[in-house]
Amino acid sequence: MSTHVDAVAKVYATSLLELSLKQGADAPAQMGGELEALCEAARADAKFREFLASPMLDRVEREASLQRILKGNVSDLLLNFVMVLSRKGRLGHLLEIGDAFDQLLQERFGKVEVDVYTVNGGALPDEVATAVKARVKSAFGKEAVLHSYADAAMIGGIKLRIGDQLIDGSVATRLRRMQAAMLDAARTDLAAKPERFIDGGSGR
Repeated sequence: MSTHVDAVAKVYATSLLELSLKQGADAPAQMGGELEALCEAARADAKFREFLASPMLDRVEREASLQRILKGNVSDLLLNFVMVLSRKGRLGHLLEIGDAFDQLLQERFGKVEVDVYTVNGGALPDEVATAVKARVKSAFGKEAVLHSYADAAMIGGIKLRIGDQLIDGSVATRLRRMQAAMLDAARTDLAAKPERFIDGGSGR
């Protein structure tokens, strides 16, 4: 899951979090689960995303459809929140609001989202996941929630993205750094002893 959210999404997510906190200690986590399930449905179905975002649809008809779809399947709080988004013309930002809510939830309860990139995107071996979590805990004082993604350009190794910070330990990056270091060394050597690079030079 991406940890980049826009300011408008954060405003709505903050409002939803404050409302859910008033319903009890467990309510925010339950709301997070409901909202994530709704966002996953939107991610998986392009027609549903278009239904949420299209300015061509009549608002009243869309809200009537949402009432039929969501009533009894989500809490009244989330249903009312979705209706507010519709009236404000913000339903097309549902996914961004979901990301923002999740980020706020993790921050409040001492957790941090960590995007982990590997070549195949599979789950990390237990010992690697433990090491990553320990490193994040040491650096940020929070428990890491890991999300795995694939990046075939990496060759090997892992990359971590925590908010706007990128911790790159991929093989491809190490190779680029090694190449850059070798080129820098060659330029320095050439500047200091140009005769070594001239045909017929003694090299000494």
